[in-house]
Amino acid sequence: MQEFYIDCDGIKLHSKLDKPEGAEKCPLCILIHGFTGNMEEEHLITAQKAMNDAGVAVLRVELYGHGGSDGEFGKHTLYKWVTNALAVVAYAKKLDFVTDLYLCGHSQGGLLTMLVGGMCADDFKAIIPMSPAWMIPEYARQGCLLGSNYDPEHIPDSLPVWETAIDGDYIRVAQTIHVEDEIARYKGPVLIVHGAIDSVVPLSYVEKAAELYADAKLILVPGAEHCYGDHLDELYTAIHDFFQN
Repeated sequence: MQEFYIDCDGIKLHSKLDKPEGAEKCPLCILIHGFTGNMEEEHLITAQKAMNDAGVAVLRVELYGHGGSDGEFGKHTLYKWVTNALAVVAYAKKLDFVTDLYLCGHSQGGLLTMLVGGMCADDFKAIIPMSPAWMIPEYARQGCLLGSNYDPEHIPDSLPVWETAIDGDYIRVAQTIHVEDEIARYKGPVLIVHGAIDSVVPLSYVEKAAELYADAKLILVPGAEHCYGDHLDELYTAIHDFFQN
């Protein structure tokens, strides 16, 4: 494992690279956490191990305001995350051992995977949104985001989120995003993994995503919640089999 930082316009993004044992050249998957998350969460480590065991290197990255990366959590927005992700993609494309590039993310990172997958459609052999929170822009436009209600036409300066808060800019940015545009741009294979009893991301959203993508497979993990809990083995199998096949 190599640990380092990727620069994004002066913002340092905490990163770790894990390669399959003995591999000189191999595919690489960029792996992104979710809202309030970090690269060491069990479901991300499970995904990383599944990919490594299938012969795929994994570049885990913590984005603006999360984990060991620069930036304040409360000031992060999806625009900042997209800019970060584009810098990571540019970095990964320059690595001389990489044969093919993939993108995977969980929750808000899954939403980011859908956005950047469309923006950089030619760069990715496949994308893997896990429990993708692509309802965020729609909820932001409705005025009911992250457990708080507000007037969507008069956005507050800050919004309470559990034991912290985010700036109103998070909402302003989210309101402008229309994920369907980027879904339409990506024509390659898509694996969507989702907990069957996920109470954070409604099942209807992942079912709709699976219908809209040109080549998508949806795997529902029975009994699993948003972070898969006691069902990490099923998450491992879904991702490992996808890469092996």
